[in-house]
Amino acid sequence: MNWDKVEDNWKQLEDTMRKRWSRLTAGQLAVIAGKRERLLGKLQEVYGVDRTDAESEIIAFEVQHEVDSAR
Repeated sequence: MNWDKVEDNWKQLEDTMRKRWSRLTAGQLAVIAGKRERLLGKLQEVYGVDRTDAESEIIAFEVQHEVDSAR
C-alpha cells in the first residue's frame, strides 16, 4: 500500500479506518492524518497492544485494502 496516497486521500479513508478501528476517535484520526507511524502508535496506545500486534493489524488492513482496490 502506498501511504503517500493514503495521506493524500485521508479524508476519504477516515470512515474506513473508523470502521476497522472503532475505538479511534475523530480527533485521533485527525492527528494520524494518513501517517503510518502515527497509526501504529495510536493503535498501541488505544488498544493496549505491543508494536508487533499493531504492525500485524496494519499489514492485514493493507492486504485487504489492496485486494479491495483491485476489484
